[in-house]
Parts: sequence; structure tokens; C-alpha cells
Amino acid sequence: MPLSVTLINYSGTPEKIISAAAKLCYSSSGAKDVLEGLTPEKTESFIDMLSTIGHESPIEHASFTFAIEGVSRSLLAQLTRHRLASYSVKSQRYVKEGQFEYVTPPEIENLPEAKKLYIKAMEDDQRVYNELTDILMKKHMDKLLADGLDEKQAKKSAEKMAIEDARFVLPNACETKLIMTINARSLMNFFHHRCCNRAQWEIRDLATKMLALVREVCPTLFKNAGPSCLCGACPEGKMTCGKIKEVREKFKM
Repeated sequence: MPLSVTLINYSGTPEKIISAAAKLCYSSSGAKDVLEGLTPEKTESFIDMLSTIGHESPIEHASFTFAIEGVSRSLLAQLTRHRLASYSVKSQRYVKEGQFEYVTPPEIENLPEAKKLYIKAMEDDQRVYNELTDILMKKHMDKLLADGLDEKQAKKSAEKMAIEDARFVLPNACETKLIMTINARSLMNFFHHRCCNRAQWEIRDLATKMLALVREVCPTLFKNAGPSCLCGACPEGKMTCGKIKEVREKFKM
């Protein structure tokens, strides 16, 4: 399953809300009156001002929710390091992986010998997972029936108990789905780190697609978003990709 990301929700009028918060900081307007007079031109002016002076806290008032599919559990481990976000993830504890989908790295996909070995590893993982589930389920089923549960309830509980332990053999490649909600300031930080050429390929692809989506609804706010080198020197030092001109051209609006 290919990577898919959709912007399924965002806070009302993000740029206007951010501008209202900024206006409250820099004018004598009352809290109830901050939305008055915020024309598109003034909204854009406030957003640009915040970017120029580096005042980031007002942009926390806008949030964005993404539906993400076709990503690996390996990506999930990286994604959840961005802690100022909320995640709801397909559970391997409650959802049986009857025939799990998996993500194949491009370097493996393009090398027949490696791809053949990779597919075999995925098939072996599925087989072992299924066998473990069956063995554990029988054990739990027998005990639950002996304890007096009816067959339907015993089967349901036994399967849940079985896959809870069988999932330990599933690979990092296993595909997962999630909903992610994040405020604009944290999203900017996410783009700084994950749109960079030095980011791992899968999460870089995800971040680039997410940036394209939010630029459609908030072009002023995110016009300079992307890897850190868009607005300054590369922060990677000796580890730089050395392609700053190409990167800036790629992310230019």
C-alpha cells in the first residue's frame, strides 16, 4: 500500500486566528475585539511580521489533523518523537494482522535479489504470526471454556489475548494507519527536521506531502516552511547534503 496522507481537518481560519493572537500581543484591542478589522491584507501582514521577528507562540493557536496510511511501524517510531502532537494508531493488540501489508524500501524494491529475500522474510513473519496466534488461542480458549465462559465470548477473548503476544514477531515494515493532530508551531519544527535531505526517506516523503497540503490552506503561514536551510545556513555541519540550492528551489512557492 503506497503512502497516503490527507488533511482531514484544521482549525477554522488558521491564519486569521493566528493574526488575532498576534494583534492582542501588539495592540490595545480587547480580547473580544481582536477579530475586528482583520482584513486579508492585515492578516497577511501579521503573519509576515511574526515570521520576521521570530515570535512563534501565536501560531500554536492553529492546529491541523492528518489521516495517514501506508506507512511502516518504523516510521511511527520516528513520528512519535515529535511529542507535541496527538496520535491515534491502528492497534496490533486489538486488530488481528490476518494478512499484513508492508512497506518496501525503494533500495530493496529496485534490487531483485534483495526484494526476493525481503518478500520471503515478510511471508515467514506472517506464517509464524499465524502459527503463534493459533497455538496461543487454543491454550486461552481451553482455559476460558473451563472457567465457564460461553464459546462465543471465549473465542473473542482468546483471540485478543493471543494476538497481544503474537504481534511481537511482526516486522518494522508492517503497514499502519493513524490520525495525527498537531499545532502549527510544532508542525513547522517537524518540517525543519523531516523535510531535510538527511531525514530518513519515508518520513521525508510524508513530511513533504504534509507541507504541500497545509500550503494549500495557509499559503502565507507556510510559505517559508520546510528544511532549516531555506532561511539560513544548513544546521547539519559536516553532515550537510551539500545541495542547498536544489533544496531551496524544490520548496520555493
